[in-house]
Amino acid sequence: MPTPDRRLSHIYLIILIDVIVGAAIGPVMPEFVRGLPEPQLWLSVGTGLFLGVQLFSAPVLGRLSDGYGRRPIFILSAVGTLLANALLLPVRAGLFFVNRASDGLTNGMYATVRSAITDISDPDKLFKNLGVEGAIISLGFVLGPMVSGALLTVLEVPTGQEATYVVRLGLVLAALNVLLSLFLGETHTQRNGVRGAELRSELALALNPLTLWARLREKDAATPGVRRIVLTQVALTLSTGYYFYMVPFMSMGELQMDARSISYFFMCFGALSIVLNYVFYTYFADRINQRRAIVWLAALGVPVLAAYGLVGTSVVALYVLVIIDCLTLSLIQGLLEGLLAQRTTDADRGEIFGLNQAFQGLASFVTTLIFGGLSVLDLRLPWAWFALCLAAVAGLAAWRMPAVQKPTA
Repeated sequence: MPTPDRRLSHIYLIILIDVIVGAAIGPVMPEFVRGLPEPQLWLSVGTGLFLGVQLFSAPVLGRLSDGYGRRPIFILSAVGTLLANALLLPVRAGLFFVNRASDGLTNGMYATVRSAITDISDPDKLFKNLGVEGAIISLGFVLGPMVSGALLTVLEVPTGQEATYVVRLGLVLAALNVLLSLFLGETHTQRNGVRGAELRSELALALNPLTLWARLREKDAATPGVRRIVLTQVALTLSTGYYFYMVPFMSMGELQMDARSISYFFMCFGALSIVLNYVFYTYFADRINQRRAIVWLAALGVPVLAAYGLVGTSVVALYVLVIIDCLTLSLIQGLLEGLLAQRTTDADRGEIFGLNQAFQGLASFVTTLIFGGLSVLDLRLPWAWFALCLAAVAGLAAWRMPAVQKPTA
């Protein structure tokens, strides 16, 4: 069996390639809906499908990873991404929506990713390792647009064929991730399987937000603080819907940026996030009061999100805001994941992270519907929504959370 450090590096590599695949295709997504009326709305609907199905896929995958191990879920997700991206050829709006739904089914694996990282992390390195995960995701957001931008710039891609070329590149990378997942060493040793009746019950519960809430209350009763963290994560997810709104806003708004310009923007965004996340989580995250840091980072990020809607045609203003963004709200995610990870055990880690991702999926679906509807009225309005949700993050985090108590397995 590989050493924990080797398995951790292996997981990071799988995450990196998975994000590269999605980020590479992101800049050409508008091409799939450009011929439809109100294309920005349909692009948002596609995003809502991708994120919304995780409402039930994340808890199920998390429960399966507790019962059978993390490695099978990594393999399932990698194969699912490969098959979903194959649906994007040819470039058709109908296939785009099918891709969004099918890819979202296995994208629920990120609950398993965080469980696997927590499995093999020493307690004193937990925040750092989850922070590095955030930096790896940011790196993927850099390399994805960089690769697609280089492909479109260097190769003589015929006009109208940009999406086809980028999707083919994504298929090659997705196939590579299937191979990497097959060779991943298992991180979870306490496996008892999952009976069919249990899985059906899990799926039925996952489809009902009220039962998800009841399960979260049960976990909070056993380990106080879990519910508050998840609710704060929900508010953060409502605000970070702007990650998905960036593409329609930049391509269809006053900026009128093309696929290459969007690729360069995300390269800059991701590069800054990599450096700042790595420095922050390596040298500071374990030495500060994480709750207070979330409050201040969220409060400082509120005017940044509001200002995005006021950039007009100024690309310079857009890049200035991105720099401030990376110094504030982009650092919050890893802190919340670390606080949640501290309140899990080997027995329920996948389940708790699965519940968390399910609520994130629901929040993502809701925020996508809201910013999609607001964008039809005015492309600037969604930024007010994102800023309001980030203010809620600061408010929720400002309430003192219970001290961490070692939960019973």
